[in-house]
Amino acid sequence: MSVVAKSYNKSADPIVAYCSEHTTIQIPLQVELQKETLANAPFGGMLGAPEVLTFGQNFIRSLGGKRALDVGTFTGASALAWALAVPDDGEVYTFDIDHTNYKKFGVPILSKDQKTFQKIKTVEGPAVESLDKLIANGQSGTFDFAFIDADKTSYPAYYEKCVTLLRSGGVILVDNSLRGGKVADENQRNDPQNAAIHATNDIIYKDARTYSALLNLGDGTHVAFKK
Repeated sequence: MSVVAKSYNKSADPIVAYCSEHTTIQIPLQVELQKETLANAPFGGMLGAPEVLTFGQNFIRSLGGKRALDVGTFTGASALAWALAVPDDGEVYTFDIDHTNYKKFGVPILSKDQKTFQKIKTVEGPAVESLDKLIANGQSGTFDFAFIDADKTSYPAYYEKCVTLLRSGGVILVDNSLRGGKVADENQRNDPQNAAIHATNDIIYKDARTYSALLNLGDGTHVAFKK
């Protein structure tokens, strides 16, 4: 069995389950959204692993982070996690090409907590273009945290934009960085998505602007700390 897996995956190794049980903290709203997504949303397995979301929340709180970038909304689980971690005057910009799943599955649940829900700013359209607009509007160096979990072939571009938008000391988490172990297998890098993630891992590792660590958390999490 593989020990590179999201904790809600039924095939997860006992080590994955044990680590998750001693990491993951979820409020009832998060549990409800996770159950709804896995049961009813198309491709529900795209949902971010709860242990990764808890890990990200810990960074935001440790940094005293107020502004977060969330690249890849889906049903809103990651945006909710960051909104819970930032203070009352914080904000989470969440990007997706289409917010249909967020509106259908996420909003009915998230809106039960208006205080948290109002921190989430949805931005619909190609995320690279949306991030470029923030840069053009003078937002470079003003964000504390970024989470990348969207279309894999655009990962290198997302990372570049997020590094620009983060302040010194800010943190980026890149999800799916091992893709369940596929990225580490040279024979599976002919797949465009695996190849793009592998390229992103190389870019992050060699990037003089950041310190980084590639972790076996969820199905792979690459952490970059901006200098």
